[in-house]
Amino acid sequence: MKRDIAKELYKFYRSGFRKLRGGNQGAVEQVKLTDPQSLQSVLSEVIAGRNWGQGVAEGNLFSNWIDIVGAEIAQHTTPISLVDGRLTIQSSSSAWATQMRLMQDDLLKTVSSSAPGALVEQLNVIGPHAPSWKRGIRSIRGARGPRDTYG
Repeated sequence: MKRDIAKELYKFYRSGFRKLRGGNQGAVEQVKLTDPQSLQSVLSEVIAGRNWGQGVAEGNLFSNWIDIVGAEIAQHTTPISLVDGRLTIQSSSSAWATQMRLMQDDLLKTVSSSAPGALVEQLNVIGPHAPSWKRGIRSIRGARGPRDTYG
């Protein structure tokens, strides 16, 4: 069943109170909307209410990459995407890609422990982009790349 956010917001503001979750007891504390609230409490309530916890954790994984893997590794690697539990990492050279593949298990443990809300089950390490032979002044339609240009 789809939630009607407009109706929920209307009821929320109509009541004049905001329900806060109280720690471990599960008790509900009501706070008047006119009372000042800290930005942290309001943002954590929005994140919890919209189930954005995993998305925020994934965003923190990308923004805190240097702190998670260390300065030397972060200098040569960049996280590209996180889709269906698979984190794709691009390296600056094929040698660094090979090193990352060898350290893949340790790196996966480090990422999982440093970003607990992000669901990372598998790492995919790719090397730098290769040059494209499809465009340029010496390209031929229907050609198969550099094999056809020297022959």
